[in-house]
Amino acid sequence: MLLFFCLLALLCLPAAESPHEIELGLPQTVFTLNPKMGVHTRLTDEVEPWKIKRTLEMVREMGAPWIVEYFPWAYHEPFPGFFDWSHSDLVIDHANRQGLTVIARLGLTPDWARPADSASTFLPPERYADFGDYVQAFADRYGDRVPAIIIWNEPNLALEWGFETVDPAGYTKLLAVAYHRVQQSNHPHVLVLGGALAPTLAPPGHEQAMNDLIYLQRMLNAGAGEVMDGLAVHAYGWSFPADDPPHPQVINFRRTELARQLLVDNGYAGLPIYITEGGWNDHPRWTRAVKPAQRIKNTIRAYQLVKGWPWAEMVALWAFRYPWPARTYLDYFTFVTPDFEPKPIYLEVQRYSRGEELAR
Repeated sequence: MLLFFCLLALLCLPAAESPHEIELGLPQTVFTLNPKMGVHTRLTDEVEPWKIKRTLEMVREMGAPWIVEYFPWAYHEPFPGFFDWSHSDLVIDHANRQGLTVIARLGLTPDWARPADSASTFLPPERYADFGDYVQAFADRYGDRVPAIIIWNEPNLALEWGFETVDPAGYTKLLAVAYHRVQQSNHPHVLVLGGALAPTLAPPGHEQAMNDLIYLQRMLNAGAGEVMDGLAVHAYGWSFPADDPPHPQVINFRRTELARQLLVDNGYAGLPIYITEGGWNDHPRWTRAVKPAQRIKNTIRAYQLVKGWPWAEMVALWAFRYPWPARTYLDYFTFVTPDFEPKPIYLEVQRYSRGEELAR
């Protein structure tokens, strides 16, 4: 009898309310004077739909038509052949509705595709085909809404290559697998972007990294130019102005031009460049940072430079907003706080995109 009354009491409880569904809203358009402007969003771990929508609204309102977003393999294929697209659907649907063009970065190995106790950035060569499955499934699902995908991230760092010796030829094999799987998908027109190398001056034989220009040359020697539709470049300015001239021994924004020259010298002048990370940091004490006003000036100048580079398709600067504070120098890369408070750089970039006079 006690059980009966307990069940009756449960039945009389009001039903728990389901989370409010966030409507996509009406289709929007990005108004901007610079159609190559973009930002790298960080929505991978943003779980609240209204925050995803608000983030993308603010990107549109800033005047940036492009975003780069990360869609980790480990999140979306938790078991072999079982795909969970719920979060990626949310991000891509809202981005498209805001009039934004999405470039997707794919990587991060699920537990089932790597040895126990290995790093999540380690992918054994015998598992490249499994990554190819994910790439093809992603292209099948989103190829009509996502025009380009980036294969892996900064593979010239041991940290991003499973703490193994970095291997340009090995990365090129992975790139080839991804390229051919996109060709076999329902949307073979999706562009495959290779590279996304970390700019570094690591000396030859360094255990943790390989100079990005040397790595790119070795990628091209291994045939990468035949299995990518464009090159993804990371272009950080550190403490240098945006106009600082390129030099092989300097990390600055225009180092991008050296990567472009390598493509030309190797017979791939027709491959476009997509700057999928970059920018400046205005932390008050970090040695690679600049003052906030300098960061604004450099950022707007970088957008202007890329607008004038016919071989560059777009530039997405790091990073628009984090879901929560990092409480490190990383917070000083953002345009908007986790609480959606626009920083001065956001407002100045917005003025630039509208052709308004900038604050002095």
